[in-house]
Parts: sequence; structure tokens; C-alpha cells
Amino acid sequence: MTAAWPGGAVGRRARCVLAPNPSPMTLDGTNTWVLLEPGAQRAVVVDPGPDDPAHLEAVLGVVREAGAVVAMTLLTHGHLDHSGGARRFHELTGAPVLALDPLQRLGSEGLAQGQQLDVDGLALEVVATPGHTSDSLSFLLPADAAVLTGDTVLGRGTTVVAHPDGRLADYLESLRRLGSLARDGRIGTVLPGHGPALDDATTVIDRYLAHRGQRLEQVRAAVAGGATTARRVVEVVYADVDRSLWPAAELSVRAQLDYLSDPS
Repeated sequence: MTAAWPGGAVGRRARCVLAPNPSPMTLDGTNTWVLLEPGAQRAVVVDPGPDDPAHLEAVLGVVREAGAVVAMTLLTHGHLDHSGGARRFHELTGAPVLALDPLQRLGSEGLAQGQQLDVDGLALEVVATPGHTSDSLSFLLPADAAVLTGDTVLGRGTTVVAHPDGRLADYLESLRRLGSLARDGRIGTVLPGHGPALDDATTVIDRYLAHRGQRLEQVRAAVAGGATTARRVVEVVYADVDRSLWPAAELSVRAQLDYLSDPS
């Protein structure tokens, strides 16, 4: 049995506060990341998680224990298990919420590919990683050679390309972008939105790309064998997967079928 992920400190600048929302889709729960330069008085929070007052207070407790306040909240994407608590957290802290999607922002500033953020010496770089959703972002933490990936790369298993908003062509390109950063030595550790931190980013991302290639071949074979609907493809390709995950698998299959019809 895989050991449960409890959250906690990873490296010198990141600490995970685990939200109490475990499920087959969220694994141990949503990882809310508190980022703080050692000795600094202002912190960055990534993905406040669901609208759970006790969880948000726990996040604030970690910030206060470090003698800091929240300077800004960043969203990797708009799914409610990551963003549902953002408005309440904004009210508790007064800190702006920055996101790619204007509808998710609380404050005037957005986020864009390549944008550099600096909070009391804590440097972050925005990396556009669409695919799981169209608004998915990752955040590079150069000082720790780490990247916060939201749902683009998970600590266990693989992610859903959430059709129709998510697109497989975008997702594969995002994995290649992260893989290039890893091979260049800029990423060693993955800090995911769910599940444990991962130490070998290059291996993890290569495995994700290989898995997607294998799934595409399986979907292609299922269609060639007579599967005429996404549901039927799921029944063939995901026969060994818990049926509670089949609705999510069907979203990914729809994205794969779209990709096979037009891979651009």
C-alpha cells in the first residue's frame, strides 16, 4: 500500500498544508503551498484549496508561525479544489489573488508566461502549462530547483485532460516545456497539486509523456477494433481502472479522440 502523503516542508522555501478533501481524484487532498524566503516577513500562498474555513486558518497558522503575512495568493488553475477558498482567503488576508483567468483574480494583476515575481527575495517564474485546463499554470522556484505544477503533474498517478476546456496537444507541449526545464537543470523537484513531492523531475515528466503515448495507441486500437463512442473506448482501455474514475477517464478519452482527429 502506498504511504499517505501528510504534507509538510519540502526544501528550504516550501511547505505543504494538506486540505482535508481526500478522494480518488484529489488523492490525499489538495496541496496548499506556503512559499517563504528564509527570514522574510511576506509569504506567497499557491492554491488555497477548497472553501474550508478550518483549512484556510491552518494555512494562515503556518504563515504566522513563520512570523510572516501573506503578500499574494497564486492559482495554478480555477478548479474548485484549488481555488474555492480563494475569496475567503482574500478576505482573511487582504492579499490579492493572481491567476491567468481574469474571472479568478481578486485584484488588478494577472499572470502570464515568463512573468517574474519577487516577494522579499523569493523569486518565482510563471510557466504556462495549459492542457489539464486552458488556464493551467506552473510556478518555477529557481532557488530550490523546484516547480509547483498544480494538476499538470501529480504526485501519484496521472492527470485528467479535462475536455473540452483541456486539450491534449496543449498538454503534451506543456510536458515538453517542463521536461526541457528539467533537462537544463532548472527543475529537480516537482511540488504537485495533489500527492507527494517528487525528487526526479526528468524521470517523472518522461514517464508522463510515455504514458500519454501508450494511451493514445490504446485508444487508436480500440477505435480500430470497433469502439464508436468515448464511453466504449473507456470500457476497453480503462477496464482495469476503478469504475469511480471512469467519468474522468471519459474526459481524457474525448480529448484523445479530438487529438487523433486533429493533432495540431
